[in-house]
Amino acid sequence: MRYGYWMPVFGGWLRNVGDEGMRAEWDYVRDLAIRAEQIGFDLTLIAELNLNDIKGTDQPALDAWSTAAAIAAVTKTQELMVAVRPNFHQPALFAKAAANIDRISGGRLSLNVVSSWWADEAKQYGLQFDQHDDRYARTSEWLDVVKGLWCEERFSFEGQFYRTEDAICAPKPLHAPILYAGGESETAKTLIAGKCDAYVMHGDPASAIAPKIADMQARRTAAGGAPMTFGMAAYAIVRDSEAEAKRELARITEVRDLPAGYANFDQWLSGTQLERELKIQEYSVSNRGLRPNLVGTPEQVKERIAEYEDAGLDLLLLQFSPQAEEMERFAAQVIAA
Repeated sequence: MRYGYWMPVFGGWLRNVGDEGMRAEWDYVRDLAIRAEQIGFDLTLIAELNLNDIKGTDQPALDAWSTAAAIAAVTKTQELMVAVRPNFHQPALFAKAAANIDRISGGRLSLNVVSSWWADEAKQYGLQFDQHDDRYARTSEWLDVVKGLWCEERFSFEGQFYRTEDAICAPKPLHAPILYAGGESETAKTLIAGKCDAYVMHGDPASAIAPKIADMQARRTAAGGAPMTFGMAAYAIVRDSEAEAKRELARITEVRDLPAGYANFDQWLSGTQLERELKIQEYSVSNRGLRPNLVGTPEQVKERIAEYEDAGLDLLLLQFSPQAEEMERFAAQVIAA
């Protein structure tokens, strides 16, 4: 199993807890990234939203790509999985900038390709927001342009959304960045199986993850691609006793009043095709992070991780709070063990 962590670009991950002691500031994420390498984390996922989806839209949120470039310069080993939303980035210009960040990092850049869901954000920034299947059609063309510029000396393309003429991208990435993507609709799965390298999922029990992995493996084989890798989001709570872990779980999931960001969550829920209904309690932690139940003693958490390995999962994308302290605990009691 590889272990990744979500970079706290929103100043925390808990919607029901106001101050998590995690500032949405460069100093905090820089120190976190440097320390993460030292204690055994393999990857950081840097989310891309211009508005703060966790703490409320009036709160700070770090820009993903300038943060990624800076993190690339101060780290040495961890993979930088940076989210990118095609409707926010002209693909030819993006290919150029991303290739440069890959070179800064020494070839550690990867992409988490996200077909946007937040209509209000796009409207605020004056950007096109397509309907569901059109978003994936845009993403498909966007990927063709980016990969074409990374692979060919000159690249021409003419599609419904994008056009290039003998475009040049130099220098190119040291090697083609891994393309991660997630989605639960038929349109999303078809695109990912055909054009990406790895499939990332919201949190679910291992019994629900195993058939999803099998399905995507079959789709990948039918598409004629190389074997895919698989990742999943999860929130981890490790304590010396199960009772301590459950008390922490109760603290972070208690919902008294609907927080400021609930309207954004409601829009996301109504705008996607999730296979399973999200419960209101799950609003407290994003990406269905509590469903994997990585909550308990180190031994309990390691047993559950082993179930995911048996299901075919390669990568855990973990959230913690407070992040630095909980990552230290997880690294010492789970990763090192």
